[in-house]
Amino acid sequence: MEPIEFPEQNALFAANQPEYLPLPGFKVPGPDGIVVSCWRLSYRERFRLLFTGKVWLGLMTFGKPLTPSRLSTKKEDLIGAID
Repeated sequence: MEPIEFPEQNALFAANQPEYLPLPGFKVPGPDGIVVSCWRLSYRERFRLLFTGKVWLGLMTFGKPLTPSRLSTKKEDLIGAID
């Protein structure tokens, strides 16, 4: 699975941090500080998902409290209706 660019992208996180993959993202306007990213699955991952129906999520908290997270297959669930 790899993070990919998308039309609404307005930020690139970790661009100059070689220990991380650069993460294209959309900073949603508003006080919640929501950032949305898009990820592309390989064919093998798509096949596995089709049969298991499972996605695993790992988050680096650096010892801080866990922030609310959400996964979706629809952009509109996270960014809202887009023209």
